[in-house]
Amino acid sequence: MSTIVKTGIVGASGYSGTELVRILLRHPNAKLECVTSRSLAGKKLSDEMPHLRHIADDMSFTKSEPEELAKIKDIDVWFLALPHGVSAEYAKAFIAAGKKVIDISADFRLGSLELYKQYYGSEHPAPELLELGKYIIPELFDVKGVSLVACAGCYPTSILLPLIPLLRKKIVAGNNVVINSYSAVSGAGKKVDLNYLYCERNESAKGYGFVNHRHLSEIEEQLSDAAGKEIIVQFNPHLCPMNRGISTTITLPAGDSTLEEVYACWNEMYAGKPFVKILESGNYPDTAYVANTNRCDISCRYDARTKNFIISSVIDNLVKGASGQAVQIMNLIYNFDERAGLL
Repeated sequence: MSTIVKTGIVGASGYSGTELVRILLRHPNAKLECVTSRSLAGKKLSDEMPHLRHIADDMSFTKSEPEELAKIKDIDVWFLALPHGVSAEYAKAFIAAGKKVIDISADFRLGSLELYKQYYGSEHPAPELLELGKYIIPELFDVKGVSLVACAGCYPTSILLPLIPLLRKKIVAGNNVVINSYSAVSGAGKKVDLNYLYCERNESAKGYGFVNHRHLSEIEEQLSDAAGKEIIVQFNPHLCPMNRGISTTITLPAGDSTLEEVYACWNEMYAGKPFVKILESGNYPDTAYVANTNRCDISCRYDARTKNFIISSVIDNLVKGASGQAVQIMNLIYNFDERAGLL
């Protein structure tokens, strides 16, 4: 197999798309051949992303027509950095052309058409591809033989990495789980909206999307699969005045399990996994130390008074929560060094 994989990005002008461009341009085993944007078609990449002038001065954005892009024969992998409901039309064209697709939108994250309609308010745009799409967090799921990857969302990544191993090993029962997550403003994407203006978000944090946040469907579906039973959680997302990062705190009953069992489970699950770092109990993860990296830091404390475990995790929402994780998956698919192109 060639040591160089040729890649393309659809939706390269958003925050996650920009992060993909940055990672793939420096990747030792990938060549970025095509970047698309309907709004920026024809414009030079270096003019829109000046921080990349030294390595991307000869590239320009192209139009984003699925059938035309699918005809580009020498691209092996397409990354889709698009809003939900839009990725599916590209996935259909690329899969039909025999390409691998790594989607960082929500179009293929759920296994249930009914659940998709309930949380996204419309019928699934490509139900025939739903079974082909495979939900992937690379530390938790196998990538062998996958042609259509559904990358986990940013909030779910910070939640599922610490929780799924504990549910699989039945260290925790999964009842009465309360999750408080705090996201950077970049999680909302590049859009003009009063709620995301500097004067509205600076020095201000607030909760939003309680009860029916879209990521809740993904979180509960994956936790239920891991536990082998229905898991219902209280998920409370918040918006914080920072550029990038997610901080998550999970509170749940310890039952008869001990803190030592939690750490033994994590150490077994993540042995040899370079992007999950397990901190000592009482060493609280901090978004400042995972910013611009593909790392997730996790730790746990036991509260003897409430008999709860309190789990903390942090990630960079644009890297481990989106583009970095997508590239990590590509690395595993092609048997590259898992860390290639990533910090």
